[in-house]
Amino acid sequence: MFFRKVLEQRSAPTEVGLNDRKFLDMLGIDPAGVNVRGKGAMKIETVYTCIKILSETVAKLPLKIYQSDENDITKGTKHYLYPLLKLQPNPLMSSINFFKALEASRAFGNAYANIEFDQRTGKVIALWPLDREKVTVIVDDIGLLNTQTKLWYQVNAGGELRKIPAHEMLHFLGNVTLDGFVGVPTMEYLKGTVENAASAGKFINNFYKNGLQTKGLIQYTGSLDEPAKKVFREQFESMSSGLKNSHRVSLLPFGYQFTPISMSMTDAQFLENTELTIRQLAAAFGIKMHQLNDLDRSTHNNNEQQQQQFYTDTMLPILTTYEQEITRKLFLDREIDDGYFVRFNVDAVLRADFKTRMDALDKAVKGSIMSPDEARAKENLPPMPGGNRLYANGNVIPLENAGVQYAKKGGEGTGKDNAKDNKGDKGTSGSS
Repeated sequence: MFFRKVLEQRSAPTEVGLNDRKFLDMLGIDPAGVNVRGKGAMKIETVYTCIKILSETVAKLPLKIYQSDENDITKGTKHYLYPLLKLQPNPLMSSINFFKALEASRAFGNAYANIEFDQRTGKVIALWPLDREKVTVIVDDIGLLNTQTKLWYQVNAGGELRKIPAHEMLHFLGNVTLDGFVGVPTMEYLKGTVENAASAGKFINNFYKNGLQTKGLIQYTGSLDEPAKKVFREQFESMSSGLKNSHRVSLLPFGYQFTPISMSMTDAQFLENTELTIRQLAAAFGIKMHQLNDLDRSTHNNNEQQQQQFYTDTMLPILTTYEQEITRKLFLDREIDDGYFVRFNVDAVLRADFKTRMDALDKAVKGSIMSPDEARAKENLPPMPGGNRLYANGNVIPLENAGVQYAKKGGEGTGKDNAKDNKGDKGTSGSS
């Protein structure tokens, strides 16, 4: 047997790691057969979960249009792009599915959406997400195309290659870019870690498929040719492997001896290696461990802090990428000059428990930071009469009336005291 020859050739025991090719071959795991490119990596549970968290987080945040000037920021609900971004970017999909698809693609390095314009009015009428694997970025920095546009996108549309100028394409880069034009292919840079995760999954699958039986060697005192070895191995595996043969007794012919290779997943530090791989993948995507249901080191207060860190460290750069690209590509230059921009409402990410929210809103209203109506809007409640004014702490009065009653009392008191003082002065001088 092959395993027997391998062991006979070893003059002394040697240690091998869990990632050693010989060790993986012995377990029936082929790292080269693990496809970590493109959608194949989605079959790995941790990768799938991380991308699911990112895509759902982006998709559930409302994207709103605002207009700012020197004195105020107002919602641009009357802008023609408002329903397109909020509800339906194109006739075939809703906004939430549109952004899910974009973020799932962006997490792999790049996401693209073609901008469709009305040929008559020049207005944006639809946004179409594209398969990132069918898009190639072309930087024409030496003028080969003889156009003013230096950045193009070549799209393979059903076998037909189309060149799309940059102003007709939304391009959302991944978390890392080396040149500012193309995002780094995430899975290629995580290839080793992803292969470890895939190999671990295949090992567990094989472990259960083999009926949780221990690996081992079969020794034979005589000699067998290759066909005989193959036949015997297949017969032995058929009667000893698989869940249906679990805990059943296997019989060996005379002259054969089975020597098990004693190895448990814990002894081989399998669980520790798997946990490390999960943490490495989560860190690469910016996902906190409590989001992967690892609560060993988490508390209630700690979770809230981690959620804040998730927004600051992970989501803020991603959302800024979307906001800047959409603003500069969908709005006209004059609209940008007029203060138009888009912004995600991140309350869904930072939404705390009820008591924490109420305490924060109470302080915001009493501190003249928010009006009551603005605080009610945070909880999706309708405005109330008189609720659009700022209130100051103290007696909780309108901000413009703060200090009025104190000024009145102070003025009246001063006048009376002065009158008495004047009378007293006159009386004293008269008697003298």
